[in-house]
Amino acid sequence: MPLVIDEIDDQRVQGRVTFRRFHLGVGSAHGGTQPLLFDELLGTVAAWHRGAIRTAYLHVDYRALTPVDVELTVEGSIDRTDGRKLWASGRLFNGSTLLAESSALFVRAYDHGA
Repeated sequence: MPLVIDEIDDQRVQGRVTFRRFHLGVGSAHGGTQPLLFDELLGTVAAWHRGAIRTAYLHVDYRALTPVDVELTVEGSIDRTDGRKLWASGRLFNGSTLLAESSALFVRAYDHGA
């Protein structure tokens, strides 16, 4: 995935992505590319200093067509944690236009100290 992470900490991540021609669907980025992007982005912040994680579910809402060959911005955050579970959300933008948003649940593969 052509993702550049610009900022990351334990709770949030921001970056840039440019979908290319090989991501092309019918006139815009193929709909399967956004879930891949969100899984990578949100999985990265979920795993940040937390060890191995696994995606339990990932949901994407498409709001507008995602262009190719345009630098887009993406952001994500850890919204809540409970034991090994981490709930996260993300958003993909073209300027101020929301293209897609995601919610996800990640599970740490093991408890720290276990």
